Amino acid sequence: MSLTVRCGAASPHGTVNRVIDTIQSADADDRPPAPLAHGGTGERRRPLARLHRGPRALFRPGPAWGRLRRGLLAAIAAAAIAVPVTGAARPEAVSAPAPPRLAPLRAVTAASLAERYTATRGAIETAMRTATAAGHRWRAAMLRAMADPARRFLSFDGRDGGRTAEVFGDLATADRIAVIVPGSGTGLDTYGLLRGGSMRLQRALGDRGAVVAWLGYRPPSVVSLQALTPGRADEAVPALRAFVRELARLRPAARIGLLCHSYGSVLCGRAAPGLEVADIILCGSPGAGVDDVAAMRTPAAVWAARGTGDWVADLPHAAVRLPFGTIGLGEDPLAPRFGARIFAAGDGGHSDYLVDGSPALANIARVLSGHAPTGVSHAS
Repeated sequence: MSLTVRCGAASPHGTVNRVIDTIQSADADDRPPAPLAHGGTGERRRPLARLHRGPRALFRPGPAWGRLRRGLLAAIAAAAIAVPVTGAARPEAVSAPAPPRLAPLRAVTAASLAERYTATRGAIETAMRTATAAGHRWRAAMLRAMADPARRFLSFDGRDGGRTAEVFGDLATADRIAVIVPGSGTGLDTYGLLRGGSMRLQRALGDRGAVVAWLGYRPPSVVSLQALTPGRADEAVPALRAFVRELARLRPAARIGLLCHSYGSVLCGRAAPGLEVADIILCGSPGAGVDDVAAMRTPAAVWAARGTGDWVADLPHAAVRLPFGTIGLGEDPLAPRFGARIFAAGDGGHSDYLVDGSPALANIARVLSGHAPTGVSHAS
């Protein structure tokens, strides 16, 4: 889940993007534009002074924590409805042509994959030209990078914020395949962050491992009502199930696992009954949209992990009924009553699960390879 703050007139589309948290920390090759500077640390600006230390500082328990927790969800929901976002082009507002219909893959071979990658590259180039003609320079630059002949996309649709499935590693020969399901705020305009984490995970899996970065749905914006409800996840359940089913059909001997980050874990939790996978990993999860592992109705091993520096731990894991619907994503996957298998994720924050050398990345790679992670506890 990522928080994007946009302001200023000198950056693409008149914005400066500050991505506060994503599926991994940004390396030099996948770093978003530089954050805005913050000034002052005076106590009279206590809420704003806390903000520059990250979202976790805002949720630090204190004497008023009970009142804050009760009002938090309702306040964010009200803001999402009542406060318009101005001065920024919404990702879904960047137009793109409909991609050509692709014939289903009959088999996963070097030749068939090369043909598919070429076809999707053409769709990306068409979307790039459309964005360029409309003056969306940031989107055009992102698409230009995606159109590099070295990139390999199983699918691409530039409409409505963008849908992609990019392959890292050799899908035709891999005996273990990880599908990354990203969380809120992920889209074509922030795609470099998802790409960086996918590259690091593929390296950790080794030559016989492949990763698919599956952006096959429209994740909600972080500061929005949608990020507090399972609605967007429910809309995406059929697409995720269909993708995993097709992958299992094409590579029946491969071990397939899901890595679900932040809001992506809500989608995985809701889609679990129809997923043919060996493992489902919930990282930095605000909730999986279900009460417990039993409600997921899956034969897969369900794992959960959270870094000790992840501010998601301080969010209220609950559901609150409001006049216009239910807000909240359910039980904490690390709670004993949820029933997941817990593994050590180190001291990283919400963005650090796929950082090179981290305990989280090492354990994620071990689980997806069929090996036991370190620091395991079985919740009960």
